[in-house]
Amino acid sequence: MNIVRLLFLFSTTLFCQISVAQPATPLLYEVNLNDRANDQFNVTLHVSGLTAANAVYQFAATAPGTYQIMDIGRYVRSFKAFDTKGREVKTQKISTNQWKFDKPEKVRTLQYSIAETWDTPVNEHKPYNMCGTSIEKDHVLINGQGVFGFPSGMQSAPIELKIDYPAEWTVGTALEKNENGNFTAPNYDRIVDSPILLGQLTKATTTVAGAQIDVYTYSKTGKIKSDQLLNNMQSMLTAAGQFLKQLPVKHYTFLYHFEDQDWGAWEHSYSSEYVIKEAEFTKKLADNMTSIAAHEFFHVVTPLNIHSEVIEQFNFVTPTPSEHLWLYEGVTEWASDAMQLRGGIMDLPTYFDELSQKIAYDKSLDTTYSLSKLGLTCYTDEGQRQYGNIYARGALVAGLLDIRLLELSNGTRGLREVINEMAATYGPNKAFPEKDFFTVFTQKTYPEIADFFNRYVKTTEPLPFSEYYGKLGITYTPKVNTGQKTAWIGMKPTFVDNKFHLTRLDDALLKAGLQENDEWIAYNKQPINLDNIGQVQGELTQLKAGDTYDVTVLRNGQEMTVKSLILEKELTFQYKFGLNPQASPQQVQLREIWMKNL
Repeated sequence: MNIVRLLFLFSTTLFCQISVAQPATPLLYEVNLNDRANDQFNVTLHVSGLTAANAVYQFAATAPGTYQIMDIGRYVRSFKAFDTKGREVKTQKISTNQWKFDKPEKVRTLQYSIAETWDTPVNEHKPYNMCGTSIEKDHVLINGQGVFGFPSGMQSAPIELKIDYPAEWTVGTALEKNENGNFTAPNYDRIVDSPILLGQLTKATTTVAGAQIDVYTYSKTGKIKSDQLLNNMQSMLTAAGQFLKQLPVKHYTFLYHFEDQDWGAWEHSYSSEYVIKEAEFTKKLADNMTSIAAHEFFHVVTPLNIHSEVIEQFNFVTPTPSEHLWLYEGVTEWASDAMQLRGGIMDLPTYFDELSQKIAYDKSLDTTYSLSKLGLTCYTDEGQRQYGNIYARGALVAGLLDIRLLELSNGTRGLREVINEMAATYGPNKAFPEKDFFTVFTQKTYPEIADFFNRYVKTTEPLPFSEYYGKLGITYTPKVNTGQKTAWIGMKPTFVDNKFHLTRLDDALLKAGLQENDEWIAYNKQPINLDNIGQVQGELTQLKAGDTYDVTVLRNGQEMTVKSLILEKELTFQYKFGLNPQASPQQVQLREIWMKNL
């Protein structure tokens, strides 16, 4: 699995219910992008009829699918309110993300400036770039929570957005326009759920299973065009349509941003956005983009059409976790590979490699950390350290669940079929009960599934790869010794809260002076960051056993550099899957069913 994909794929899941007042008129926002000085968004909000219930203007503390504290109020540079005659109404900042109006009933206009997140330094909790905002000469990226807020009690208020921008620019977004030419959203949640990319963009369009698919691309030096990306993902989109029978949306938008940084993707209900380092267009790059897009695109099912009641309205004030993060992300990751396998895009050996990589990632983390616990702790530092496993272990468990369902149904109904049934039962406007989901799923399927959830989602029994894949006539071998030696670095770098840490250190590195969980800040005196980590890893793989290199770490506020040694270990092949030549006819038959859409 692509490391950017693993660390930064996100889903819209953490929500809570809030009572709100529904105003008669929309909140009208204006953003002037013809003035892009100082890397700040200049925002004007027109309101009327505010009461004491709307006295606090709220900026987002977090956003759906990021699983991180954002505290967007930190980026506000000026904030003023005015009455009908243009006289200033007193405001007071009462918390990091909140400004209070002294007399809300008098407020008619709100004006504030807010810095972009990409180039604005903060001490902690820097928003991931694909979830942030950027202002440049030839383009602008807007993620709604990074620019807009809302008066208390008005999260459900309809929104109208007017954007002034250079006439030669193109705008890519899933938002629709009204008769005034302004973008509209039914509520604040939707404006956050609909990123906007503006600038010197290319566009390509197609239709898949009755849905219009738009691709907008910003490429810094013009190396990558929308039609190239769309042409390559056409077969994936077709496979998605076959996997889902019919697409649950009528319009979907892909937004690609190719510049100097490699951050990954952020999915939304009707669009997805990608922040990827620009390179020459190649088949390998196109295939990688298609693979990531397959995951993002499947989110039109989960959580758009299958979600718990806590998703009805996101809590932008206080992060609220959901136990079913594994459903929204793990099942989606499984489906992105399964639909490619069944659509003939991915061959079986490649699918096996995906399984092997996910098992390796799962084994590199705390194997006593359940998927349920990961969902409930994903906003904490502890949960963040395990977060990437929602895509690895989460997908592995979904794959096992698929096999178990096929077995219990005698090959007539797998996870795909159950997911499609649930999407039809619930849909965008009907939620399943957060606390009763396992019971609901079991009642829709088989009593034995309750035991599956207890063992592999709620707790952490070893995953039964040999037993379950054996039902398909597929062998699983945890480890194959080769008798050969290979070089290795003797540690496992991890990325948590925008920092690299060194974990699982070999005794030799501990004796050299490194410590578990040291923050890794430089390699051979070269600072480490997301932009160059791939290059650093490539250089490390070229070193031979006995070679040395410098590791600079930050520990208790102090920098120290340790001379590290490339170590040697036995070369082994781990977590290998293959076809069993002695498979029974029944096993082969079930495997053939498993490899196609029913």
